[in-house]
Amino acid sequence: MSQRTDRLRRQLILGLLRKLHLQNIARRLPPQLALALFNFFNGGLSIGLIAVIALITREAFIFPSLGATAFILFYIPMAEVASPRNVFCGHLTGALCGWCSLALFGLTDAPSALSSGMDWPHAFSAALSMGMAASMMVLLRVAHPPAAATSLIVSLGLMPQLSQIPVLMTGVVVLLLQAFLLNRLAGIRYPLWSQRVAPAH
Repeated sequence: MSQRTDRLRRQLILGLLRKLHLQNIARRLPPQLALALFNFFNGGLSIGLIAVIALITREAFIFPSLGATAFILFYIPMAEVASPRNVFCGHLTGALCGWCSLALFGLTDAPSALSSGMDWPHAFSAALSMGMAASMMVLLRVAHPPAAATSLIVSLGLMPQLSQIPVLMTGVVVLLLQAFLLNRLAGIRYPLWSQRVAPAH
C-alpha cells in the first residue's frame, strides 16, 4: 500500500473529525481504528439512506453489489475504480450485460435461479453475462469490480425486467452523490466524474 494512499486516508479521517470539531479524538485514535470508524459511519449511512428510499418508494433502489461499491467509495475514494465514471458506467455495463444474457436464454419471465433453483439456462446466462461484463468494462476502461456482481444479480433473474435497470442506476447515482458530499466534507477532492490517472513511465 502506497504512502500516498495512506496520507489520503489519514487526511480524509482528520478532515471529517475536524469538520465535526472532534480533533482531540483524531489525535488519540490509532489511524486504522479511525479509518474503520469512518467506513462504519459512511458505509452504514449511505446504504441505510438508500434502503429507506427503497422502503418508501417500494422500488429496488438497493441491491447487494452496492455494498461493495460503498466500501470502495469510502476506503479508496481516490482510486480510479472509485471514480463516478467507473462506478456509474461499470454498473450500467454489468446490468445491461446481465439483462441481455437473461433475454438471450428466454428467462425474463422465468423465476429467479435463487427462488426456483439453478438450471442450465440460468447457468449459461450467468456465465455469459460475467464474461461480457468483464470484457466490456476492460474495453470501455470503466473497471469497477462490484459491477461484475451486478451482471450476475440481473442474469440470475433477481432483476429480470429492463424497466428495473433505471431504478437500479438511480440507486447508484444516490450512492455517488453521498460519496461526493461525504468525501468532500472530509477534505478529499473526490472527482466530479473521472479520476486523472498518472501517465505510465
